[in-house]
Amino acid sequence: MRTWQKPSFRSLLQETSIFVTCVELVNSRGVIAEREGTRMLKLARELSQNPQIHALCITNNAGGNAMLSGDTLSTDLISRGQEVVIHLSCKDWNRNGLQSQAWKLASEGFNNVLALSGDYPISGYQGQASAVFDIDSVGVLKMMSEMNAGLKISAGQKKKDRVLKQTSFFLGAVVNNHKQYEREVMPQYFKLKKKIENGASFIINQIGYDARKQDELLKYMDWSGLHVSVLANVYVLSLTAARFFHANNIPGVTVTDDLLALIEKQAGSSDKGKTFSLEFAAKQCAIAKGLGFRGVYLGGHLKSSDYERILEIADQFGEDDWKDFSKEICFHQTDEFYFFEPDTSTQLSSTEINREYLHSKSLKALQVSKQNIPLSYKINRVVHDKAFEKGTLGFGLGKKTSQAIERTNKGVQKILHGLEQTFKMAAFGCQDCGDCSLPDIAFLCPESQCAKNQRNGPCGGTYQGKCEVGEKECIWSLAYDRLKAYGQEEQMLNGPAIFKDGSLKGTSAWINTFLERDHHGDGKKHGDGKKQMES
Repeated sequence: MRTWQKPSFRSLLQETSIFVTCVELVNSRGVIAEREGTRMLKLARELSQNPQIHALCITNNAGGNAMLSGDTLSTDLISRGQEVVIHLSCKDWNRNGLQSQAWKLASEGFNNVLALSGDYPISGYQGQASAVFDIDSVGVLKMMSEMNAGLKISAGQKKKDRVLKQTSFFLGAVVNNHKQYEREVMPQYFKLKKKIENGASFIINQIGYDARKQDELLKYMDWSGLHVSVLANVYVLSLTAARFFHANNIPGVTVTDDLLALIEKQAGSSDKGKTFSLEFAAKQCAIAKGLGFRGVYLGGHLKSSDYERILEIADQFGEDDWKDFSKEICFHQTDEFYFFEPDTSTQLSSTEINREYLHSKSLKALQVSKQNIPLSYKINRVVHDKAFEKGTLGFGLGKKTSQAIERTNKGVQKILHGLEQTFKMAAFGCQDCGDCSLPDIAFLCPESQCAKNQRNGPCGGTYQGKCEVGEKECIWSLAYDRLKAYGQEEQMLNGPAIFKDGSLKGTSAWINTFLERDHHGDGKKHGDGKKQMES
Protein backbone atom coordinates (compact mmCIF):
# COMPACT_ATOMS: atom_id res chain seq x y z
CA MET A 1 0.00 0.00 0.00
CA ARG A 2 1.21 3.49 -0.85
CA THR A 3 2.14 5.74 2.05
CA TRP A 4 2.77 9.48 2.02
CA GLN A 5 2.76 12.39 4.42
CA LYS A 6 -0.40 14.38 4.04
CA PRO A 7 -0.37 18.16 4.66
CA SER A 8 -0.99 19.03 8.29
CA PHE A 9 -4.55 19.66 9.31
CA ARG A 10 -3.48 22.96 10.88
CA SER A 11 -1.75 24.22 7.73
CA LEU A 12 -4.67 23.23 5.50
CA LEU A 13 -7.11 25.28 7.60
CA GLN A 14 -4.87 28.23 8.36
CA GLU A 15 -2.63 28.57 5.31
CA THR A 16 -4.66 27.33 2.34
CA SER A 17 -8.10 27.77 0.79
CA ILE A 18 -8.53 24.02 0.22
CA PHE A 19 -11.95 22.67 1.14
CA VAL A 20 -11.01 20.15 3.82
CA THR A 21 -12.61 16.74 4.21
CA CYS A 22 -12.51 14.85 7.51
CA VAL A 23 -14.01 11.45 8.27
CA GLU A 24 -15.13 10.39 11.73
CA LEU A 25 -14.19 6.91 12.90
CA VAL A 26 -16.08 5.50 15.89
CA ASN A 27 -13.81 3.08 17.69
CA SER A 28 -14.81 -0.50 18.42
CA ARG A 29 -15.18 -2.40 21.71
CA GLY A 30 -12.56 -5.01 22.64
CA VAL A 31 -8.95 -5.40 21.53
CA ILE A 32 -8.02 -4.26 18.04
CA ALA A 33 -7.53 -7.91 17.00
CA GLU A 34 -11.27 -8.50 17.46
CA ARG A 35 -13.34 -8.67 14.28
CA GLU A 36 -14.75 -5.16 14.69
CA GLY A 37 -11.34 -3.75 15.58
CA THR A 38 -9.76 -5.37 12.53
CA ARG A 39 -12.55 -4.04 10.33
CA MET A 40 -12.06 -0.51 11.68
CA LEU A 41 -8.30 -0.69 11.18
CA LYS A 42 -8.79 -1.85 7.59
CA LEU A 43 -11.24 1.01 6.93
CA ALA A 44 -8.89 3.56 8.46
CA ARG A 45 -5.97 2.36 6.36
CA GLU A 46 -8.06 2.48 3.19
CA LEU A 47 -9.19 6.02 3.94
CA SER A 48 -5.63 7.08 4.67
CA GLN A 49 -4.74 6.22 1.07
CA ASN A 50 -7.33 8.66 -0.30
CA PRO A 51 -5.72 12.05 -1.00
CA GLN A 52 -9.17 13.71 -0.87
CA ILE A 53 -9.57 12.79 2.79
CA HIS A 54 -7.35 15.16 4.72
CA ALA A 55 -7.89 13.98 8.29
CA LEU A 56 -9.39 11.09 10.21
CA CYS A 57 -11.15 11.94 13.47
CA ILE A 58 -11.13 9.34 16.24
CA THR A 59 -13.91 9.42 18.84
CA ASN A 60 -13.52 9.05 22.61
CA ASN A 61 -16.01 6.58 24.13
CA ALA A 62 -18.75 7.79 21.80
CA GLY A 63 -22.31 7.60 23.07
CA GLY A 64 -21.11 7.14 26.64
CA ASN A 65 -19.90 3.58 25.99
CA ALA A 66 -16.47 2.11 26.75
CA MET A 67 -14.48 1.83 23.51
CA LEU A 68 -10.93 1.10 22.44
CA SER A 69 -8.72 4.08 23.21
CA GLY A 70 -8.49 6.42 20.22
CA ASP A 71 -4.71 6.67 20.24
CA THR A 72 -4.42 2.89 19.67
CA LEU A 73 -5.85 3.18 16.17
CA SER A 74 -4.26 6.58 15.61
CA THR A 75 -0.71 5.36 16.22
CA ASP A 76 -0.96 3.15 13.14
CA LEU A 77 -2.41 6.00 11.10
CA ILE A 78 0.21 8.65 11.85
CA SER A 79 2.92 6.13 11.04
CA ARG A 80 1.37 6.08 7.56
CA GLY A 81 1.49 9.85 7.21
CA GLN A 82 -2.20 10.32 7.98
CA GLU A 83 -3.40 13.44 9.80
CA VAL A 84 -5.47 12.52 12.84
CA VAL A 85 -7.83 14.53 15.05
CA ILE A 86 -8.22 13.01 18.52
CA HIS A 87 -11.42 13.58 20.50
CA LEU A 88 -10.77 14.34 24.16
CA SER A 89 -13.82 14.39 26.43
CA CYS A 90 -14.35 15.11 30.12
CA LYS A 91 -16.75 12.35 31.11
CA ASP A 92 -14.14 9.73 32.08
CA TRP A 93 -11.21 11.76 33.47
CA ASN A 94 -10.71 14.50 36.01
CA ARG A 95 -8.39 17.40 35.19
CA ASN A 96 -5.29 15.42 36.23
CA GLY A 97 -6.28 12.50 34.01
CA LEU A 98 -6.98 14.85 31.11
CA GLN A 99 -3.64 16.55 31.59
CA SER A 100 -1.84 13.19 31.67
CA GLN A 101 -3.65 12.15 28.50
CA ALA A 102 -2.69 15.46 26.87
CA TRP A 103 1.00 14.90 27.65
CA LYS A 104 0.71 11.38 26.25
CA LEU A 105 -0.81 12.72 23.04
CA ALA A 106 1.85 15.43 22.73
CA SER A 107 4.63 12.91 23.35
CA GLU A 108 3.32 10.60 20.63
CA GLY A 109 2.83 13.29 17.99
CA PHE A 110 -0.93 13.83 18.20
CA ASN A 111 -1.35 17.59 17.96
CA ASN A 112 -4.91 17.91 16.61
CA VAL A 113 -7.39 17.68 19.49
CA LEU A 114 -11.16 18.22 19.58
CA ALA A 115 -12.17 19.20 23.13
CA LEU A 116 -15.57 17.94 24.24
CA SER A 117 -17.56 17.78 27.45
CA GLY A 118 -18.73 14.36 26.22
CA ASP A 119 -21.85 12.22 26.24
CA TYR A 120 -23.22 11.13 29.60
CA PRO A 121 -22.25 7.48 30.27
CA ILE A 122 -25.06 5.05 29.48
CA SER A 123 -23.26 1.77 30.20
CA GLY A 124 -20.33 0.25 32.05
CA TYR A 125 -18.89 -2.92 33.50
CA GLN A 126 -21.31 -4.35 36.09
CA GLY A 127 -23.63 -1.40 35.66
CA GLN A 128 -23.67 2.19 34.46
CA ALA A 129 -20.42 4.09 34.94
CA SER A 130 -20.29 7.22 37.07
CA ALA A 131 -19.61 10.36 35.06
CA VAL A 132 -16.62 12.51 36.05
CA PHE A 133 -17.06 15.97 34.49
CA ASP A 134 -14.50 17.54 36.84
CA ILE A 135 -14.00 20.24 34.20
CA ASP A 136 -15.73 20.89 30.89
CA SER A 137 -14.70 21.53 27.29
CA VAL A 138 -13.91 25.19 28.02
CA GLY A 139 -11.68 24.05 30.89
CA VAL A 140 -9.86 21.57 28.64
CA LEU A 141 -9.25 24.27 26.04
CA LYS A 142 -7.93 26.66 28.68
CA MET A 143 -5.66 24.02 30.21
CA MET A 144 -4.22 22.85 26.89
CA SER A 145 -3.75 26.44 25.70
CA GLU A 146 -1.65 27.05 28.80
CA MET A 147 0.28 23.87 28.00
CA ASN A 148 0.97 25.35 24.57
CA ALA A 149 2.30 28.50 26.23
CA GLY A 150 4.43 26.53 28.71
CA LEU A 151 2.52 25.35 31.75
CA LYS A 152 3.68 26.81 35.08
CA ILE A 153 4.02 24.34 37.94
CA SER A 154 4.12 25.67 41.47
CA ALA A 155 7.28 24.63 43.31
CA GLY A 156 6.29 26.05 46.69
CA GLN A 157 6.71 29.40 48.39
CA LYS A 158 10.52 29.30 48.65
CA LYS A 159 11.24 27.89 45.22
CA LYS A 160 10.93 29.27 41.72
CA ASP A 161 7.98 28.01 39.68
CA ARG A 162 8.84 25.51 36.99
CA VAL A 163 7.80 26.13 33.38
CA LEU A 164 7.21 22.98 31.33
CA LYS A 165 8.17 22.54 27.68
CA GLN A 166 5.57 24.03 25.34
CA THR A 167 3.21 21.69 23.55
CA SER A 168 1.88 22.33 20.04
CA PHE A 169 -1.78 21.41 20.18
CA PHE A 170 -4.13 22.58 17.45
CA LEU A 171 -7.35 22.81 19.41
CA GLY A 172 -10.91 22.50 18.21
CA ALA A 173 -14.36 22.60 19.74
CA VAL A 174 -17.99 21.82 18.95
CA VAL A 175 -21.11 23.98 18.75
CA ASN A 176 -24.69 22.77 18.49
CA ASN A 177 -26.43 25.44 16.42
CA HIS A 178 -29.34 23.15 15.48
CA LYS A 179 -31.35 23.94 18.57
CA GLN A 180 -35.06 24.62 18.66
CA TYR A 181 -35.62 27.40 21.16
CA GLU A 182 -34.01 30.77 21.74
CA ARG A 183 -33.05 29.80 25.31
CA GLU A 184 -31.05 26.89 23.82
CA VAL A 185 -29.60 28.56 20.73
CA MET A 186 -28.22 31.74 22.28
CA PRO A 187 -26.31 30.06 25.15
CA GLN A 188 -24.73 27.79 22.53
CA TYR A 189 -23.50 30.87 20.67
CA PHE A 190 -22.27 32.49 23.88
CA LYS A 191 -20.36 29.33 24.80
CA LEU A 192 -18.89 29.16 21.29
CA LYS A 193 -17.38 32.60 21.87
CA LYS A 194 -15.97 31.44 25.21
CA LYS A 195 -14.44 28.35 23.59
CA ILE A 196 -12.70 30.47 20.98
CA GLU A 197 -11.46 32.90 23.64
CA ASN A 198 -9.96 29.95 25.52
CA GLY A 199 -8.05 28.48 22.61
CA ALA A 200 -10.30 26.82 20.02
CA SER A 201 -8.81 27.41 16.55
CA PHE A 202 -11.38 25.40 14.62
CA ILE A 203 -15.03 24.51 15.14
CA ILE A 204 -17.13 21.50 14.12
CA ASN A 205 -20.87 21.90 14.48
CA GLN A 206 -23.29 19.21 15.59
CA ILE A 207 -25.29 17.09 13.13
CA GLY A 208 -28.25 18.89 11.61
CA TYR A 209 -30.32 18.95 8.43
CA ASP A 210 -31.30 22.59 8.03
CA ALA A 211 -29.32 24.69 5.54
CA ARG A 212 -30.66 27.91 7.01
CA LYS A 213 -29.24 27.00 10.42
CA GLN A 214 -25.92 26.23 8.76
CA ASP A 215 -25.97 29.61 7.07
CA GLU A 216 -26.94 31.33 10.31
CA LEU A 217 -23.96 29.89 12.18
CA LEU A 218 -21.46 31.45 9.80
CA LYS A 219 -23.35 34.74 9.66
CA TYR A 220 -23.57 34.88 13.46
CA MET A 221 -19.85 34.20 13.81
CA ASP A 222 -19.04 36.92 11.29
CA TRP A 223 -21.44 39.31 13.05
CA SER A 224 -19.76 38.51 16.38
CA GLY A 225 -16.21 38.78 15.08
CA LEU A 226 -15.46 35.08 15.66
CA HIS A 227 -13.02 34.35 12.87
CA VAL A 228 -11.93 30.72 13.06
CA SER A 229 -12.32 27.83 10.62
CA VAL A 230 -15.64 25.96 10.75
CA LEU A 231 -16.31 22.43 9.46
CA ALA A 232 -19.87 21.38 8.66
CA ASN A 233 -21.01 18.10 10.19
CA VAL A 234 -22.44 15.82 7.48
CA TYR A 235 -23.80 12.55 8.81
CA VAL A 236 -24.95 10.08 6.18
CA LEU A 237 -28.53 9.10 7.01
CA SER A 238 -29.41 5.45 6.65
CA LEU A 239 -32.91 4.37 7.65
CA THR A 240 -31.51 2.92 10.89
CA ALA A 241 -29.67 6.14 11.74
CA ALA A 242 -32.67 8.32 10.86
CA ARG A 243 -34.94 6.34 13.17
CA PHE A 244 -32.31 6.38 15.89
CA PHE A 245 -31.93 10.16 15.71
CA HIS A 246 -35.67 10.70 15.40
CA ALA A 247 -36.13 8.86 18.70
CA ASN A 248 -33.72 11.37 20.33
CA ASN A 249 -31.21 8.63 21.15
CA ILE A 250 -28.24 10.90 20.44
CA PRO A 251 -28.32 13.99 22.67
CA GLY A 252 -28.64 17.17 20.66
CA VAL A 253 -29.28 15.50 17.27
CA THR A 254 -32.72 15.89 15.71
CA VAL A 255 -34.34 14.25 12.70
CA THR A 256 -37.76 15.77 12.05
CA ASP A 257 -40.90 13.87 11.14
CA ASP A 258 -40.68 15.14 7.56
CA LEU A 259 -37.08 14.05 7.15
CA LEU A 260 -37.78 10.63 8.61
CA ALA A 261 -40.72 10.19 6.23
CA LEU A 262 -38.45 11.06 3.30
CA ILE A 263 -35.79 8.56 4.38
CA GLU A 264 -38.41 5.83 4.93
CA LYS A 265 -39.83 6.46 1.46
CA GLN A 266 -36.39 6.21 -0.14
CA ALA A 267 -35.65 3.03 1.81
CA GLY A 268 -38.31 1.31 -0.31
CA SER A 269 -36.11 1.55 -3.43
CA SER A 270 -34.20 -1.41 -4.86
CA ASP A 271 -30.95 -0.40 -3.09
CA LYS A 272 -32.81 0.40 0.16
CA GLY A 273 -32.13 4.09 -0.20
CA LYS A 274 -28.33 3.92 -0.32
CA THR A 275 -27.98 5.93 -3.55
CA PHE A 276 -30.25 8.60 -2.14
CA SER A 277 -28.43 8.80 1.20
CA LEU A 278 -25.02 9.21 -0.46
CA GLU A 279 -26.37 11.88 -2.82
CA PHE A 280 -28.11 13.59 0.11
CA ALA A 281 -24.77 13.78 1.92
CA ALA A 282 -23.02 15.05 -1.22
CA LYS A 283 -25.60 17.83 -1.47
CA GLN A 284 -24.86 18.80 2.13
CA CYS A 285 -21.16 18.96 1.25
CA ALA A 286 -21.98 21.24 -1.68
CA ILE A 287 -24.11 23.47 0.57
CA ALA A 288 -21.31 23.71 3.11
CA LYS A 289 -18.80 24.70 0.45
CA GLY A 290 -21.19 27.21 -1.11
CA LEU A 291 -21.99 28.82 2.25
CA GLY A 292 -18.31 29.29 3.09
CA PHE A 293 -17.50 26.49 5.51
CA ARG A 294 -13.82 25.52 5.45
CA GLY A 295 -14.65 21.88 5.06
CA VAL A 296 -16.86 18.98 6.06
CA TYR A 297 -16.82 16.41 8.83
CA LEU A 298 -18.25 13.17 7.40
CA GLY A 299 -19.71 10.39 9.53
CA GLY A 300 -21.98 7.44 9.17
CA HIS A 301 -20.36 4.01 9.63
CA LEU A 302 -19.74 3.57 5.90
CA LYS A 303 -17.31 1.70 3.66
CA SER A 304 -14.34 3.60 2.24
CA SER A 305 -15.92 3.31 -1.22
CA ASP A 306 -19.05 5.07 0.10
CA TYR A 307 -17.03 8.08 1.28
CA GLU A 308 -15.28 8.15 -2.08
CA ARG A 309 -18.63 8.08 -3.84
CA ILE A 310 -19.95 11.02 -1.79
CA LEU A 311 -16.93 13.12 -2.75
CA GLU A 312 -17.22 12.01 -6.37
CA ILE A 313 -20.88 13.10 -6.54
CA ALA A 314 -20.09 16.41 -4.86
CA ASP A 315 -17.37 17.10 -7.45
CA GLN A 316 -19.88 16.61 -10.27
CA PHE A 317 -22.23 19.37 -9.09
CA GLY A 318 -22.25 22.74 -10.79
CA GLU A 319 -20.83 25.79 -8.98
CA ASP A 320 -24.26 27.16 -8.04
CA ASP A 321 -26.19 23.91 -7.60
CA TRP A 322 -25.85 24.24 -3.82
CA LYS A 323 -28.34 27.11 -3.89
CA ASP A 324 -31.08 24.74 -5.04
CA PHE A 325 -29.94 22.03 -2.61
CA SER A 326 -30.22 24.46 0.30
CA LYS A 327 -33.93 24.84 -0.46
CA GLU A 328 -34.32 21.04 -0.37
CA ILE A 329 -32.42 20.40 2.84
CA CYS A 330 -34.27 22.73 5.17
CA PHE A 331 -35.93 20.49 7.72
CA HIS A 332 -37.03 22.96 10.40
CA GLN A 333 -38.32 22.07 13.83
CA THR A 334 -41.65 23.47 15.00
CA ASP A 335 -41.37 27.04 16.31
CA GLU A 336 -37.63 26.98 15.66
CA PHE A 337 -35.70 30.10 16.65
CA TYR A 338 -33.40 31.86 14.20
CA PHE A 339 -31.17 34.78 15.14
CA PHE A 340 -31.56 36.41 11.72
CA GLU A 341 -34.58 37.18 9.60
CA PRO A 342 -35.06 34.90 6.56
CA ASP A 343 -33.87 35.84 3.11
CA THR A 344 -36.96 35.16 1.01
CA SER A 345 -35.01 34.83 -2.23
CA THR A 346 -32.59 32.17 -0.98
CA GLN A 347 -34.64 30.72 1.90
CA LEU A 348 -31.49 31.09 3.97
CA SER A 349 -30.72 33.80 6.52
CA SER A 350 -30.38 37.50 5.88
CA THR A 351 -28.07 39.69 7.95
CA GLU A 352 -31.00 41.44 9.63
CA ILE A 353 -31.45 40.41 13.25
CA ASN A 354 -34.71 38.66 14.08
CA ARG A 355 -37.24 41.47 14.64
CA GLU A 356 -39.32 39.46 17.11
CA TYR A 357 -36.18 38.70 19.09
CA LEU A 358 -35.24 42.39 19.18
CA HIS A 359 -38.75 43.27 20.31
CA SER A 360 -38.46 40.75 23.14
CA LYS A 361 -35.46 42.76 24.39
CA SER A 362 -37.37 46.05 24.52
CA LEU A 363 -37.99 47.68 27.89
CA LYS A 364 -41.71 47.00 27.74
CA ALA A 365 -41.18 43.33 26.87
CA LEU A 366 -38.63 42.90 29.64
CA GLN A 367 -41.05 44.32 32.18
CA VAL A 368 -43.56 41.66 31.17
CA SER A 369 -40.87 38.94 31.30
CA LYS A 370 -39.94 39.90 34.85
CA GLN A 371 -43.44 39.00 35.98
CA ASN A 372 -42.70 35.35 35.19
CA ILE A 373 -39.40 35.29 37.05
CA PRO A 374 -39.47 33.46 40.44
CA LEU A 375 -39.54 35.73 43.47
CA SER A 376 -36.69 33.74 45.00
CA TYR A 377 -34.43 34.76 42.12
CA LYS A 378 -35.32 38.42 42.54
CA ILE A 379 -34.51 38.24 46.26
CA ASN A 380 -31.22 36.42 45.62
CA ARG A 381 -30.17 39.11 43.14
CA VAL A 382 -30.73 41.84 45.70
CA VAL A 383 -28.95 39.96 48.49
CA HIS A 384 -25.98 39.16 46.26
CA ASP A 385 -25.66 42.73 44.98
CA LYS A 386 -25.78 44.14 48.51
CA ALA A 387 -23.71 41.57 50.38
CA PHE A 388 -21.53 39.54 48.00
CA GLU A 389 -20.56 42.01 45.29
CA LYS A 390 -17.01 43.29 45.66
CA GLY A 391 -16.72 46.93 46.61
CA THR A 392 -20.04 47.08 48.43
CA LEU A 393 -20.42 47.86 52.11
CA GLY A 394 -21.90 44.40 52.63
CA PHE A 395 -18.87 42.68 51.09
CA GLY A 396 -16.51 44.64 53.31
CA LEU A 397 -18.54 43.69 56.37
CA GLY A 398 -18.68 40.06 55.22
CA LYS A 399 -14.91 39.98 54.81
CA LYS A 400 -14.30 41.32 58.32
CA THR A 401 -16.84 38.88 59.76
CA SER A 402 -15.25 35.96 57.89
CA GLN A 403 -11.81 36.90 59.18
CA ALA A 404 -13.20 36.97 62.72
CA ILE A 405 -14.87 33.57 62.27
CA GLU A 406 -11.56 32.13 61.06
CA ARG A 407 -10.01 33.18 64.34
CA THR A 408 -12.64 31.35 66.42
CA ASN A 409 -12.37 27.72 67.47
CA LYS A 410 -13.24 24.90 65.08
CA GLY A 411 -16.46 24.08 66.91
CA VAL A 412 -17.94 27.52 66.28
CA GLN A 413 -16.83 27.36 62.65
CA LYS A 414 -18.57 24.01 62.18
CA ILE A 415 -21.81 25.31 63.72
CA LEU A 416 -21.86 28.39 61.47
CA HIS A 417 -20.99 26.33 58.39
CA GLY A 418 -23.79 23.91 59.30
CA LEU A 419 -26.30 26.75 59.45
CA GLU A 420 -25.11 28.08 56.07
CA GLN A 421 -25.34 24.64 54.51
CA THR A 422 -28.82 23.97 55.93
CA PHE A 423 -30.11 27.14 54.33
CA LYS A 424 -28.38 26.62 50.98
CA MET A 425 -29.40 22.98 50.75
CA ALA A 426 -33.05 23.93 51.20
CA ALA A 427 -32.88 26.91 48.84
CA PHE A 428 -30.58 25.61 46.08
CA GLY A 429 -29.92 21.91 46.61
CA CYS A 430 -26.36 22.88 47.60
CA GLN A 431 -23.77 20.08 47.52
CA ASP A 432 -21.30 21.91 49.80
CA CYS A 433 -18.63 22.25 47.09
CA GLY A 434 -17.20 25.36 48.76
CA ASP A 435 -16.59 27.05 45.38
CA CYS A 436 -20.01 28.42 44.58
CA SER A 437 -21.22 29.16 41.04
CA LEU A 438 -24.74 30.22 41.99
CA PRO A 439 -24.10 33.86 40.95
CA ASP A 440 -22.70 32.62 37.62
CA ILE A 441 -25.84 30.68 36.65
CA ALA A 442 -28.68 32.89 37.88
CA PHE A 443 -28.72 31.13 41.27
CA LEU A 444 -29.04 27.64 39.88
CA CYS A 445 -26.60 25.06 41.28
CA PRO A 446 -24.52 23.18 38.66
CA GLU A 447 -23.54 20.52 41.19
CA SER A 448 -27.07 19.45 42.09
CA GLN A 449 -29.05 20.54 39.03
CA CYS A 450 -26.75 19.80 36.08
CA ALA A 451 -25.89 16.17 35.30
CA LYS A 452 -22.55 17.23 33.82
CA ASN A 453 -21.72 19.98 36.36
CA GLN A 454 -21.33 22.51 33.54
CA ARG A 455 -19.98 25.84 34.86
CA ASN A 456 -18.97 27.44 31.55
CA GLY A 457 -22.21 27.15 29.63
CA PRO A 458 -24.49 24.37 28.45
CA CYS A 459 -23.46 21.14 26.82
CA GLY A 460 -25.07 20.31 23.48
CA GLY A 461 -27.28 17.53 24.80
CA THR A 462 -30.64 19.20 25.27
CA TYR A 463 -33.84 18.49 23.38
CA GLN A 464 -36.57 21.13 23.50
CA GLY A 465 -34.80 22.70 26.44
CA LYS A 466 -34.74 19.46 28.44
CA CYS A 467 -31.59 17.84 29.80
CA GLU A 468 -30.41 14.60 28.15
CA VAL A 469 -30.38 13.01 31.61
CA GLY A 470 -33.94 12.94 32.88
CA GLU A 471 -36.73 15.28 31.86
CA LYS A 472 -35.76 18.40 33.79
CA GLU A 473 -35.22 21.78 32.20
CA CYS A 474 -31.60 22.63 31.44
CA ILE A 475 -30.32 25.09 34.06
CA TRP A 476 -28.61 27.14 31.37
CA SER A 477 -31.91 27.60 29.53
CA LEU A 478 -33.52 28.69 32.81
CA ALA A 479 -30.60 31.00 33.53
CA TYR A 480 -30.92 32.56 30.09
CA ASP A 481 -34.60 33.38 30.68
CA ARG A 482 -33.86 34.85 34.12
CA LEU A 483 -30.99 37.00 32.93
CA LYS A 484 -32.78 38.12 29.77
CA ALA A 485 -35.59 39.59 31.87
CA TYR A 486 -32.95 41.95 33.27
CA GLY A 487 -31.24 42.56 29.92
CA GLN A 488 -28.13 40.68 31.06
CA GLU A 489 -28.25 37.46 29.06
CA GLU A 490 -25.45 38.49 26.70
CA GLN A 491 -23.06 38.75 29.66
CA MET A 492 -23.92 35.32 31.09
CA LEU A 493 -20.68 33.70 29.89
CA ASN A 494 -18.39 36.70 30.00
CA GLY A 495 -15.30 36.44 32.11
CA PRO A 496 -12.57 33.82 32.51
CA ALA A 497 -13.08 30.07 32.38
CA ILE A 498 -14.40 28.72 35.68
CA PHE A 499 -12.61 25.87 37.45
CA LYS A 500 -14.06 24.47 40.66
CA ASP A 501 -11.35 24.09 43.31
CA GLY A 502 -11.81 20.61 44.78
CA SER A 503 -9.80 21.49 47.88
CA LEU A 504 -12.64 23.75 49.05
CA LYS A 505 -15.26 20.99 49.28
CA GLY A 506 -16.90 20.86 52.69
CA THR A 507 -15.87 24.41 53.60
CA SER A 508 -17.94 27.57 53.85
CA ALA A 509 -18.63 28.98 50.38
CA TRP A 510 -19.57 32.32 51.95
CA ILE A 511 -16.26 32.62 53.77
CA ASN A 512 -14.38 31.47 50.66
CA THR A 513 -16.10 34.21 48.66
CA PHE A 514 -15.42 36.97 51.20
CA LEU A 515 -11.78 35.88 51.65
CA GLU A 516 -11.44 35.49 47.86
CA ARG A 517 -10.41 31.84 47.95
CA ASP A 518 -12.89 30.63 45.32
CA HIS A 519 -12.93 31.18 41.57
CA HIS A 520 -14.45 34.65 42.03
CA GLY A 521 -11.42 35.83 43.95
CA ASP A 522 -8.22 37.47 42.90
CA GLY A 523 -6.08 34.82 44.55
CA LYS A 524 -3.02 33.95 42.48
CA LYS A 525 -3.45 30.73 40.53
CA HIS A 526 -0.64 28.63 39.13
CA GLY A 527 -0.71 26.35 36.16
CA ASP A 528 -1.11 23.27 38.34
CA GLY A 529 -4.29 24.75 39.74
CA LYS A 530 -2.86 25.52 43.18
CA LYS A 531 -4.14 28.73 44.71
CA GLN A 532 -2.41 30.87 47.29
CA MET A 533 -4.79 30.88 50.24
CA GLU A 534 -5.46 33.94 52.35
CA SER A 535 -5.28 33.48 56.09
